[in-house]
Amino acid sequence: MHKHRRLALATATAAALTGGLLTFAASPATAADSVKVAKADFNGDGIGDVATSAAGAYVSGHKDAGQIVVLYGTATGVSAAKRTVISQNTTGVPGTAEAGDGFGRETAYGDFNNDGYDDLAVSSPYEKVGTDTNGGDLVILYGSKSGLTGKSAHLVDPAASAHDYWGKDLAAGDFDGDGKTDLVVGSSAATLYLYKGGISSSGTAGSVTTVKPPILSGSNDYPFGPMSLTAGDVNGDGRTDLVVDGYETSTQYGWNTNYWLPGTASGLSGSSAKALKPGIITAIGDINGDGFGDIVSGAGWDATTEDGTPVPDASNGGRVNVTYGSASGPAGTTGINQDTGSVPGTSEKGDSFGWDLDLGDVNGDGYQDLVVSAPLEDIEGVTDTGAVTVLYGSASGVNTASGTQSFNQNTTGVPGGNEKNDLFGVDVKLDDVTGDGKADLVIGANEDGGDGALTYLPSNGTKITTSGSRFIGAGTAGISTSGTPQFGSLFAD
Repeated sequence: MHKHRRLALATATAAALTGGLLTFAASPATAADSVKVAKADFNGDGIGDVATSAAGAYVSGHKDAGQIVVLYGTATGVSAAKRTVISQNTTGVPGTAEAGDGFGRETAYGDFNNDGYDDLAVSSPYEKVGTDTNGGDLVILYGSKSGLTGKSAHLVDPAASAHDYWGKDLAAGDFDGDGKTDLVVGSSAATLYLYKGGISSSGTAGSVTTVKPPILSGSNDYPFGPMSLTAGDVNGDGRTDLVVDGYETSTQYGWNTNYWLPGTASGLSGSSAKALKPGIITAIGDINGDGFGDIVSGAGWDATTEDGTPVPDASNGGRVNVTYGSASGPAGTTGINQDTGSVPGTSEKGDSFGWDLDLGDVNGDGYQDLVVSAPLEDIEGVTDTGAVTVLYGSASGVNTASGTQSFNQNTTGVPGGNEKNDLFGVDVKLDDVTGDGKADLVIGANEDGGDGALTYLPSNGTKITTSGSRFIGAGTAGISTSGTPQFGSLFAD
């Protein structure tokens, strides 16, 4: 594992979440543009579906080969009853399941071939390609009336090399505003690749261009590429913008600087990038209903470096930074932690508030609502059992004064119970999976020492409720529980 202070901040928790395996962070996002919708619909029935990875799953006896699980939305939400499980051994998927591939370690959805069904880009960043160890591999799984079936296309690394981790960062959206879904692909190299004009079933894009954000261009920047990529329309011009969460040591040793790259008629503009507050994980959506996407970044770590130096824009126990959008891009920023207003809980060292987050409209009022996880929260003496917080959007932004909600596995009506190292909230998703126009909550957890599980909490039209809640374990979803499959540790964005 690479030794770097910024990486250590990000992966000290990752080691706990993944049993020591380095995991590239996900980028939950609800984009405000015309192409990147707030829900994935792989079977075209109008109801949101949830794609989640089990990148540590055994496949045909191969450890950490990895699988993808799609839970299809229904009028009663998601369950294991209506699902698809796909690996590199599934008919039609390029490659073969091998130990350590990590199929599903990063994902992004969108209708890449413009047939009316959402598709799923899936990477295997640890795949050995030819003689290139950890070269990485990337495929597009195409949607259909039957959902994801294994029909797919292969996107080959244009500059393949060992330890390139091709596809470790992905984001989908309409970055040039032509009405077609594009895909941004990152690796450990200092270049992002933008596949424009859709991606055909043969894997051919309209064009491929390169982008070099400022975060990747400095001589002192950490040479492992971005931490994550997030798509959404921040300036309201109808083109998707990109937020790059990454490392930069030239200004603050051991901390990161994020950048906003605006979409333009020719694609993404690295030269017009604007620096943002730090954070590992990001979501974009219109929280205050003004027509501009707002940027929410999670800084789910403690506020000092190893030598005790305070770090700006963070807090003990974690924090989220909300940067509101405007016609000129990112505008004012406000910070939220567990000591803010009526936000449930108290900021305590090691809580990891802001480890993951997502946006969705729970009550249908036109304002995006925010869910924030704290998977290392200790509750009533139970270590690292985890909790999630729901904060509601309003005309003035995130409402931290009233209406807040908090859930853990001891909350009445939530399935299961608080146990050590459950890491409830290792990933979270707000999507409409019942077809009623209101976002429901799906929560990932580490359950059973790394097997993983999902908890479904529906919206009742006004707020998230435990009535009709559901627990979906790895075995129930068709995942082998050998090793640490990490089912539910990463939702597709």
